[in-house]
Amino acid sequence: MTESTARFVLEPEAIRMLERYGIPYAEHGLARGPEEAARIADGLGYPVVLKVVSPDVVHKSDAGGVAIGLRDAEGVRGAYQGILDAVRDAVQGAHIEGVLVCKQAPPGLEVIVGALDDATFGPAVMSGLGGVFTEVLDSATFRVAPLERRDAKEMIKEIKGHGVIGGARGQPGADVNALADPLLAVAQMVTDHPEIKELDLNLVRVFEQGLMVLDVRILESGDQ
Repeated sequence: MTESTARFVLEPEAIRMLERYGIPYAEHGLARGPEEAARIADGLGYPVVLKVVSPDVVHKSDAGGVAIGLRDAEGVRGAYQGILDAVRDAVQGAHIEGVLVCKQAPPGLEVIVGALDDATFGPAVMSGLGGVFTEVLDSATFRVAPLERRDAKEMIKEIKGHGVIGGARGQPGADVNALADPLLAVAQMVTDHPEIKELDLNLVRVFEQGLMVLDVRILESGDQ
């Protein structure tokens, strides 16, 4: 597969794919102007996050396409225009579909869930700790899809630094049962859709009860 025959799915479309498999994503709306972004944010409740939606921008943060911690409509309007200006400077000629306005999730344990189409084994699922733990621990664990629930739970137990998930040094533990669900769902998704070559849920925030996906990236082959 060459770069010219593949495409990154726009995030609103990728979110709909996740939702069909029961994978929860932060409450959101797509805005095509600063006033619409402010109205969406008012409806979601603050704080909110803004993210550029563009087929030409894969790494949104690197292009200045993300703004977090916005606490009022005025801040949202300013951030919307700031994102457009930054992205156009960073990626010349970028086509911008709009800006995704997302409810900002509360703190929790950050993990990564992903999948890839391995040339030898076929679709495989991975998971590991995210955030600062990505830097200090080689925590990723892998399984060939599809999975059963016991496979997902074994993956979680194999994550380096697994003790953090269960709660360490008096900190509340994360919902291990909830973490198994997106592993199973992602495994089923890539099994059902062989056109998916890479899938990244980065980050997934896991709470004492439940979890929330904060960002998704899906690469599809062009030979569907």
